[in-house]
Order: sequence, then C-alpha cells, then structure tokens
Amino acid sequence: MSGETGPTSAAPPPGEIEPGSGVRIVVEYCEPCGFEATYLELASAVKEQYPGIEIESRLGGTGAFEIEINGQLVFSKLENGGFPYEKDLIEAIRRASNGEPLEKITNSRPPCVIL
Repeated sequence: MSGETGPTSAAPPPGEIEPGSGVRIVVEYCEPCGFEATYLELASAVKEQYPGIEIESRLGGTGAFEIEINGQLVFSKLENGGFPYEKDLIEAIRRASNGEPLEKITNSRPPCVIL
C-alpha cells in the first residue's frame, strides 16, 4: 500500500498556489493619452509581487486610468487626477487575496513631471 487516500479538502502545500491566485484586476486606460506605458509598468510590478494574479487591460475614454479588483473600482484617475502608487495597489491586492474588504485608493502621484 502506498498510503494514498485520494483527494482531500486540505490546502495544498505552500508554494503550489501562486500569490494573487483568485484575484482579478482590470485596468481601463486611455491609449491616445499615452497611459499604456504606465499600465505596463504597474502590471509588471504587480506580477512580480503576485505571479498568480490575472490582469486584463481595456481601452478607456479620454483621461481614464481606472483599476478594478474583483469587479470593485479601487482607483480612478478621473476622480483623483493622477496615477496610483504601486505600494497602494499592492496593498489593495493583498487585502483582496486575504478576503478583506477593499477600500478606494485616494492617494495618487501626479500624471506628469514638468522639468
């Protein structure tokens, strides 16, 4: 006998579930505004921290950079006037992956820097 008992409801050993699994992010951004680079930078940072996360991009209206986590709007450039800080988005994802309630991100960095 090998000692196998078949499927159980126990959680898989650590390392088998990638961080961020079960969390879905949708980022809607304005491509003509040049926001694709910001989306790609943010998506890369998120994927580095949470390799199992699902990120989808959609083209949005003028000035848009909106982020939903599991269907809930957590950031809106149209409301805040800037872009989210990576640390704030990472924290929101952490909360979502732990099943904690999400709060809107109200901190934002300026959309551009004038030298």
